[in-house]
This record gives sequence, structure tokens and C-alpha cells, in this order.
Amino acid sequence: MTQDVVPEGGPKRSAPRRRGGTAPRRRRPLTFDRISFMVVFLGLPLAVFVIFVVSPFVQALYYSLTDWSGFSSGMNFVGFDNYVKLFHDDIFLKAVRNNVELAIVVPIVTIVLALTLATLVTIGGSGTGTVRGLRNSGFYRIVSFFPYVIPAIVIGLIWAQVFTPGSGILDAVLSKIGLEQFENYAWLGDARTAMPASMFVMIWGFVGFYMVLFIAAIRGIDPEVFEAARIDGAGRFRTAVFLTIPLIRDNVQTAYIYLGIAALDAFVYMQALNPGGGPQNSTLVMPQQLFTTAFTKGQFGYSTAMGVVLAAVTMLFALLVFLVNALTGGRERKVRR
Repeated sequence: MTQDVVPEGGPKRSAPRRRGGTAPRRRRPLTFDRISFMVVFLGLPLAVFVIFVVSPFVQALYYSLTDWSGFSSGMNFVGFDNYVKLFHDDIFLKAVRNNVELAIVVPIVTIVLALTLATLVTIGGSGTGTVRGLRNSGFYRIVSFFPYVIPAIVIGLIWAQVFTPGSGILDAVLSKIGLEQFENYAWLGDARTAMPASMFVMIWGFVGFYMVLFIAAIRGIDPEVFEAARIDGAGRFRTAVFLTIPLIRDNVQTAYIYLGIAALDAFVYMQALNPGGGPQNSTLVMPQQLFTTAFTKGQFGYSTAMGVVLAAVTMLFALLVFLVNALTGGRERKVRR
């Protein structure tokens, strides 16, 4: 296909055009402005990422293949001996199981509670008139967000005092209401209750932040969508489950990933609640075992191998969340919307 070009003061000429009717693209010359932009906004962040993220991870991989003690310059290359030892270490495997348990329970319970509270605050008000949340919803947001402002170590220490047998406020309240069997009950000293109590503390610290996150996501939905659902006769529960959650699916996925990563770490909470790993290692997590192995036993090469396994488990967790979201139609719904 050709296009007539009329130069000034001359006859018409035919200029070639690309197939499909698009004109040929001209490469823009590399000016100083373009080069400086690429260096500052592309090259510099990439260099920072390589130096402070990629490089330490590569070093960790190398150290995990040595017997480095952490306090000497000498180290011997031992290959995959540390990893073989890890998968025969019953204490570390127990820590892995505890982390997996946390990564399953804590995100699910936190998200369900946060979604329930966010729904009540945004669309759980009157069943007639304009769709709105409960009265004084701003007060509920502030109160629920308050625990997230407190540092995790402080939360852990506070609840450790609450769970203290005999002098803790929890045992005192339970004994006052007639549950005498809990008068001196060691919540963190019993293998049956140590992990559930620790999970409760983590959920208590997280739920307020994710409630506010979901409130912001729900506020971004067109109110006419909820009005239409109400006109069609949908109740609050059906609206929340079949309308609200699908529309904020990406936010729920992001929250699950962050909560899972926090649960796989969980070092601060567990160290504050049970520094020794709890009875029968019932609350021991991988970061705790890594810390003890490195700074108490002086086995930095072995502990670095634990860190590499922890990083691999974390990345695998995030990959599984994305995969489940894709297999359950997350992308299709996003396109249709």
C-alpha cells in the first residue's frame, strides 16, 4: 500500500508503508536526557537490587555449602552435607512442620475475620436505604487497627504476661467466672495449647491491618453494584460471599501471601512467647532454630543452609498461592470484569 506525499514545489511521490497500514517507526537517538534517565531510574535501582538482594543470596548459597563457624576466616567446602544433615534433623523437621501449620492456619483465620469485620463496617448496616456500614464505623476501624501499631515484640511480651500461670490476667478471669481448672493453667507450657495460643496472638496482631486493607478495597467498588444486588433480593451474606469477595480477589490473594510470609517467619512472636521453642518443641519455628544454631552453637554454615531452605519454602508458598488463584479462574474473572 502506498501513500501520496506532496513535497513542496515538486510532483507527488509514493512513500512506502508497512504491512497493516502503519508507518515505519523511527528509532529515537540516544540523547543525554534519555541516557541519564535510564541510568538514574533503571540502572541505579537495578544495581542496588543486585548488590543488596541478589549478591547476599548468592553468598548465602555458598556459605551453606561450607562448615563456616561464623567467627573465623577459614572455612571448608563440604558440598551438600549440610542439606543432607538438615533432612535428617528431627528438630529442624519439627520446626518446618510448625511453620507449615502456621502458614495454613494464621492466614486463613486472619483473612476470614478481617473480611467479616470489613464487610460489617462497609455494607453491614441497615437493610433499607443507602448501602452503608455500621454506625460509628470509624471508631471500629481505629480500635481494630491499634494492635498493628504496637511492635511485634511488645505484643509477644504483653501476651506472655497474660498467659502466665497463676498471675496472668487470663487465668484470673477464667477462675472468676467459675472455670477453676484454669486457675494456674500454663497456656504456653502445655504442648496442647502452646501453638493455638501463639496463633491467637499473631492473628490478634494482624487482623486490624488487613481489616483496613479490605475496607479500602470494598470502598473502591461501585456502590451501584451493591444497590443492584439488594434490589435483586440478595442478603448480606450472599452479597459478601458471591459479590464482594470475587471483586476484591486480588487483594485477598496479596493479603494471603503477606500473611503466609509473616507466618513462615514468626520469629519475633515465638521468641517473645516461648524462647526455647515451647514444650516438646511445639512452637519452634525455622528462624528460631536457625538463630540458635548460628549464635549459640557457632554453626553458621549449617544455619545458612536452614536459611536457604526457609527462603525456598517461602517462594514455594507464594508460587502455590498464585497457581491456585490462576487455576480457580482468577485471571478469567479479572478479564471479564
